[in-house]
Amino acid sequence: MQIPEWLVAFTGQEDLWWIEIFAVVLLTLVVSFCVRVFLDRLLVRAQTTKSLWDDALIVSAKQPLRWLFWLIGLSWAADIAALRSESAFFEAVDPIREVGAIALLTWFLVRFVRCAESNLLDPMYRAEPLDETTVHAVGKLLRISVIITAVLIVMQSLGYSVSGVLAFGGIGGIAVGFAAKDLLANFFGGLMIYLDRPFAVGDWIRSPDQNIEGTVEEIGWRLTRIRTFDKRPLYIPNSTFTHISVENPSRMTNRRIYETIGIRYDDSDKMGVIIERVEAYLRSHEAIDSNQTLIVNFNAFAASSLDFFIYTFTKTTDWVEFHKIKQDVLLGILDIIEKAGAECAFPTSTLHIAPGPEGVVEAK
Repeated sequence: MQIPEWLVAFTGQEDLWWIEIFAVVLLTLVVSFCVRVFLDRLLVRAQTTKSLWDDALIVSAKQPLRWLFWLIGLSWAADIAALRSESAFFEAVDPIREVGAIALLTWFLVRFVRCAESNLLDPMYRAEPLDETTVHAVGKLLRISVIITAVLIVMQSLGYSVSGVLAFGGIGGIAVGFAAKDLLANFFGGLMIYLDRPFAVGDWIRSPDQNIEGTVEEIGWRLTRIRTFDKRPLYIPNSTFTHISVENPSRMTNRRIYETIGIRYDDSDKMGVIIERVEAYLRSHEAIDSNQTLIVNFNAFAASSLDFFIYTFTKTTDWVEFHKIKQDVLLGILDIIEKAGAECAFPTSTLHIAPGPEGVVEAK
C-alpha cells in the first residue's frame, strides 16, 4: 500500500506500516458491515418468493461470508506486519488462512444442508412436505460427507499424507470394528431403518417380541427415541430392530371391532331375529366400512348364555374416534336386543335339590 506524501510530511516518518494495518482493519470492518446489510436486505427480498433454495443459501452464507472478509482482512494485515518483523509467528499466517478458508466453506455447506433440510419439511415452502425420515437421513449423510472431506483437505494442506491416513484407516478399521461392533451394529441398524422405512418419525409402533410401544420421536444413527403412552422417553439401540418384529399401527387402513355378546337361554327363539337386525344395522352404519369383512353369527353355547359375535371394521383409524364409534355400535346392539324382547345374559347357577333316602332333603 502506497503511503500518501502528505501523511509522511505530517508525521515525519516514512515507514508507517501501523497506519497500513489500521487502514486494512478499518476497510475490513466497513466491508463486513456492508455485506451484512446487503445480505439482510437480500434475505427480505428472497422471503417474498416461494423458492426454498434462495432462502437457505442466503441464511447459510450470512455468518461464514462475514467471517471470510475478516479472515482476508486480518491475514492481509498480518502479511504487512510480517514484512517489518522477523517473528516466527507470522510464518503460520498462510496455513491459518488456508485452514480458515476451508473451515468457513465447511461451515457454509453444513449450514446450507441444515437450512435446506428444514425448508423441505416446512409446509410454507411445499404444499406436500417430503418424508421427514428420508430428509433427515440424506441431510445427515451430506453433513458427514462434507465434514470428512474437509478434514482430509485440511490434513493435506498441512502437509500430512492423506493416502497414509487412508491406509492406516483401512488397517485400523479392523481393530476398530472389533472394539466398536455394537456401535457399528447400531449404525447399520439405523441405516436399514432409513432404507427399508418400516416406520417414520411420528408413527405409532409396537413390538410383540418386546415391551416396546409408543410414538417415534427421533431416529438417530445409534438410538431411536420413542415416547411411550405414559409420556416417558424410551431409547432403543437401532440394532434391536434387526432381530425383532415391529408392528406399525399408524399405517393400518381400518380398525377392527370384534366383540362377543351373550343373550339368555330363555331368549333362544329370538337369536335369529337379533342376528339379522344387528347385521343390517352394521351395514347401514355410516362409520362402518361395508367393503371390508363383516360377520354377525351365533357362535357358542356358553355356560350362562347363547353367544353371538360381531366382526367388522371402521372407516377411521383414529384411536379416539374409533372408541366413540365402537361405543355407538355397542349401544345400538343393546337397543336391538331390548326391542327384540330379549336380555343380555349374566353369570347364573342353578341349584337342584333332590329328596334323601329317608325323606331328608339333600343339596347337590
